[in-house]
Amino acid sequence: MTASEPTWFKSSHSSNGGNCVEVAGNLTAADAVPVRDSKDPHGPALVFPVEAWSAFVSAVRGGEFGAL
Repeated sequence: MTASEPTWFKSSHSSNGGNCVEVAGNLTAADAVPVRDSKDPHGPALVFPVEAWSAFVSAVRGGEFGAL
């Protein structure tokens, strides 16, 4: 594995129901946060700017989307 390859992980809050996403947090130095469907690990990934991903995570933690 090279430094430019994503290292995927799921949140510790992920349920066992299979509706999870995986995030590759090791590419933030490249100003990118790839996100993919954990049920389709060989499928496409969405890539978000670090600032946008950080804002999304902050909103989730702040309860802006209600009870998830």
